[in-house]
Amino acid sequence: MSRHRTLGPALVALGIALGLSSGAALAAMTAPDVSALGEVAPVAHPYDESADATAAVAAALARAQPEGKRVLLVLGGNWCPDCRVLGGAMQAAPIKAFVDAHFEVVPVDIGRFNKNMGIPERFGIAKLKGVPSVLVLDADATLLNRDDVTALGDARTMSAQAIVDWLAGWAVEK
Repeated sequence: MSRHRTLGPALVALGIALGLSSGAALAAMTAPDVSALGEVAPVAHPYDESADATAAVAAALARAQPEGKRVLLVLGGNWCPDCRVLGGAMQAAPIKAFVDAHFEVVPVDIGRFNKNMGIPERFGIAKLKGVPSVLVLDADATLLNRDDVTALGDARTMSAQAIVDWLAGWAVEK
């Protein structure tokens, strides 16, 4: 999938229209090479079912601003195989190091679409189309990937490299 290496064809086209080269300011950050990881092992419980999701989101946003990071809200449930694989990928050492350097991550347990649903609604997502759904926020709490929140929804079929490439497309260069 070509979207894993760029912020999107529309942004590249906009950059070209503004006289920028396709690589200037619009190209995604280069992802670390994690191809040696092979198949990602799922984790049993990527979501703390008793966590206060609203407080966790507020704390992540407060940490993100001074550190120049973005916030990843990873919405899902412990029952979901793709959520468990995505959780495992994000805990794999080279991916975790990359994610920790560029993002504040908040796993949000949505139960079976009956818990913490005010979180996606707060950011303009009236109805989740599936899980995992990953909301990328800037430090000012603006949702950046409204049309791409389920991009990692097939984590079981994705390589670790495809997952980190997608994440790198949303990371801020430091």
